[in-house]
Amino acid sequence: MSARSSDGGPRWSGRSRGGDTGGRLVALDGVRILAALAVAFYHYVVLESAWGEPTDRVFPVARSFAVYGWLGVEIFFLVSGFVICMSAWGRTVGDFAVSRVSRLFPAYWVGIAFTTLVLFAWPEVRAREALTDVVVNLSMLQGGVGVPHVDDAYWTLFAELKFYVLFSAVVIRGVTYRNCVLFCGLWTVAAVVAPTADNGVLSFFAITNCSPYFIAGIAFYLMRRFRPSAVTWAIVGVQFVLAQHYVHTRMLSSLGRGLTERTPAWPAHLIITLGFLVMAAIALGHFDGVRWRWLPHAGAVTYPFYLIHMMAGLTVIHHFRDRLAPVPLALGVTAVMLTLAWIIHRLFERPLSRLLREGLRRGLQDIRTNTPVRPALSRLPAQPSAPEAERVPSLR
Repeated sequence: MSARSSDGGPRWSGRSRGGDTGGRLVALDGVRILAALAVAFYHYVVLESAWGEPTDRVFPVARSFAVYGWLGVEIFFLVSGFVICMSAWGRTVGDFAVSRVSRLFPAYWVGIAFTTLVLFAWPEVRAREALTDVVVNLSMLQGGVGVPHVDDAYWTLFAELKFYVLFSAVVIRGVTYRNCVLFCGLWTVAAVVAPTADNGVLSFFAITNCSPYFIAGIAFYLMRRFRPSAVTWAIVGVQFVLAQHYVHTRMLSSLGRGLTERTPAWPAHLIITLGFLVMAAIALGHFDGVRWRWLPHAGAVTYPFYLIHMMAGLTVIHHFRDRLAPVPLALGVTAVMLTLAWIIHRLFERPLSRLLREGLRRGLQDIRTNTPVRPALSRLPAQPSAPEAERVPSLR
């Protein structure tokens, strides 16, 4: 029994973990859909733009719970760190880029088209977007060039893109246990230093408030693929402390100063703790027995649901708020958005992802085929010994 795996990490001494490292972990789908519903709960119940009045009057009970729904984004980032590390294992940087682009963009493009049409038809919650802004949004780079998001929820996608760019450095070097641990350490240092460093590039990529979740997710996957160790637990512990430290900052950015001052912070700390505990349980295999067949389908609609639920959903609520009671309206809009997300997944995301993936793979193969391989420089002959040197003809 070897104590080390082929890629440098400590191997489980018990049953093998290799069989499920590349497959779907059903429990992760459950985490995804709960996180997405929590975010929608927050947007539909807390934000006043849809209801036209303070929502503590509209939802006097539910609002006190929904005010913490923004934490679903943090849980998404935990899952993302886990999944990206898993999906990148054994891939080249080109293959990694193809998998990410074909996964993110098809549903995103459909989501932008849908949201733009809704805002164009009913410019009630937000004015119609400028066509040039919509076009820039198609690139998913609007967060870097100062263009408004078509949907405010899309800010998380730009954070994801920065994570992919950073993690591609690991993919280039080779995704191994050692390189992942080194990456986690370097990113932690950069994220801690960035707020006080006068360096725009460092601050841009460090994404200090979000990085603890991505990094912890990577460490949880290392536990899953290999065995837990003091190193991986230390990484998770540091990220947990940092995540708790940034709770107030995240509350300010999500709720605003006034609502933050009126909202107890301890439930947010508790929810983050539960998120870390659930991911630890998944990493350690405690949810391996979960085999509910509906969970993979729920997980599949999570991304398109997240893409279309916010601005379109708030617009529909605003349009019908005087005709339906608040609770049935919010629940009905959630059900409609879930149904539309399933339609987008089945009719658009899956076929478009397949076509985009095949096209990108052909393009990647063309790059590899048509890139000339420079011949290695021949080694210079060794310096002749003294007797041989005497026999070398003089150039004079």
